[in-house]
Amino acid sequence: MRILGITVPNEKRLEIGLTCIYGIGRSSACRILDQVGIDRGVKAKNLSPDEENKIRLIVEKILIEGNLKREISANIKRLKDIKSYRGVRHMKRLPVRGQRTKTNSRTVRGNVRKTMASGRRKETKT
Repeated sequence: MRILGITVPNEKRLEIGLTCIYGIGRSSACRILDQVGIDRGVKAKNLSPDEENKIRLIVEKILIEGNLKREISANIKRLKDIKSYRGVRHMKRLPVRGQRTKTNSRTVRGNVRKTMASGRRKETKT
């Protein structure tokens, strides 16, 4: 089954198979299947052409794939342009949503972990 140029796996349950489309997660997939009235456990290969078309109609109304990526990047660009806190964090390639940076986010920042040598200096009595 193909929806907007994306192939939905035939061997997976539709609930999971629809999530291969960027912008559709588990909850969206379940909501789509409930609107159409199709069981979530049905596999894509067992669908009738009529049911496939019903799913296609609903999915075409949702913002997915390229359009969604374009909108997300436009939102990030807007934040950078107005120099908001979140925009500055995006520019510096740091975590945006309040995560800590002392121990995590090392791969993004490019820091190499430095280990402290234990027992390097011993205290001496004077």
